Parts: sequence; C-alpha cells; structure tokens
Amino acid sequence: MSFDFCLEQVRKQVPLVHNITNYVTVNDVANMVLACGASPIMADDEAEAAEITSICGGLNINIGTLNQRTIRSMHLAGKRANELGHPVLLDPVGAGASRLRTETALSLMKEVKFAVIRGNSSEIKTLAFGSGSTKGVDADMADAVTDETLAEDVSFVKQLAKQTGSVIAVTGAIDLVADSEVCYVIRNGRKEMGSITGTGCQLSGLMTAFITANPENQTEAAAAAVCCMGLAGEIGWQHMQPYEGNSTYRNRIIDAVYRMTGEELLEGAKYEVR
Repeated sequence: MSFDFCLEQVRKQVPLVHNITNYVTVNDVANMVLACGASPIMADDEAEAAEITSICGGLNINIGTLNQRTIRSMHLAGKRANELGHPVLLDPVGAGASRLRTETALSLMKEVKFAVIRGNSSEIKTLAFGSGSTKGVDADMADAVTDETLAEDVSFVKQLAKQTGSVIAVTGAIDLVADSEVCYVIRNGRKEMGSITGTGCQLSGLMTAFITANPENQTEAAAAAVCCMGLAGEIGWQHMQPYEGNSTYRNRIIDAVYRMTGEELLEGAKYEVR
C-alpha cells in the first residue's frame, strides 16, 4: 500500500465520519473531510451520539471546547465505535492547559480504544506522563521535535504507541507518525499554517477519513494524511497573493486537498521511515 492508494481509497469508499469536535473549527473540519472525498457528520448530544456513530465508519473525538455534556457524548460514542470495530481518533486539544482537559483525555484513553492519538508535542507528552504544560492550545517550544532531539523523540513515540496500542501522531515543524515498530518522519508543510486556527483540527478529521478507508494499515494511512495536509499547505501558499492573509490561506489549503491527486501526493510527500 502507498500514500496515493490511501487517498484513492478515501475517494472510492466515501466513508461517513462522525466528528465530535469543537465549535471554533467545526465548519472547517467538515469542509476538510469533504475535500478529501469523505462525508462528515457532526453530532455531540448524548441522546444521539452513539446512534450516529453506529451509522458511520469512523469517529473523530476532539476535546477543544469541552463541557460536561459533550464529555458524556464522547464516552458513549467511543464505546459504541469500539463495539462495532470502527476506528476512533483522539485529538487531545490543550491537554496540559487545564485539569479538565487533561483528566478528560486520560479518562477517554482508559475507557475507549483509540486507533490513533494525534496532537502536538506538548499534548502527547501530557498524555504520556499524566501532566504537562502548553501555551494555550499550542505546543510549548521546549517540547518541540527538532533534528537535535529526533532520535529521542522517535524512540519516545514508538514506546508510547506500544504502551497504548494506538498509532501516535505528533504534529509540528517535524511530524512523527508511529506504531511500535516504525516511525514516519515527515517534513511537509509551511510555518504559516500556524497562523490559521484549526489546522490541527482539520488534520484530525482528514486523518479519521484516511484510517477509516484504509483499515488494514492505519499507520501508513495516518502518515499519508499528515503528508496530504502539509503538502496542501505548501500548494496553498504558492497561490497566495501579496494582499491576501490567513483567512484566504485557510481556504487555499482546503482547495488544495480537494484538488489533490494520488500521484501528486505520492510525488510531494517528504518523509523517511525509521
């Protein structure tokens, strides 16, 4: 299987993806899922969360704007997805920034089996160690993956993947996607993507579509999604005009995913496997 195949499977299967995500970025997440060829549905009330999950192929749980009502829905939907054998992704937005976020993420990890856990370096380290620090919902620079720390970081994510049984995706300037055996080190993307709120949330929706359509190799599918998002950031930036800003850039990234071919993804992906 290859990255182009991963994207083509999404467009062939058109998986229905249930997103319990945050209200800051919910529209962008829906549009990103549509752009890659999948179909989104958003339902976060506990009266229907499990039922909606039952008709979907995958579940994306994002804790970006937590409240007690949606926490209950996340648990119900996650357990139902597990019962049905559907892949579930956890995006622990801001874990480490507050006790509620940290405890919610850790509780979900105890009760729900996640195919993938995707977050920035600070969020992932918070989940690994039970506490941590973030700069709001952004990574602390002290936690960033760099060329100097790469060997140590690769070992860390592989070990965490082994402990959790989940694919671990750490996204930042250098992205890591790992199971217990292999780690994709990915260098696609633009620093300007950090000026847009919700690119990580969009990636989680995109990644859920990829792992849902490619259940036989979710590590590679998750890595393909990261490359797809980063490459879209590169392509979108190439089309920016001097008078345009972050709002236009957001749309150009979504457009780039919409128009991306499997061949373009295969040729543009920048990664190595360790």
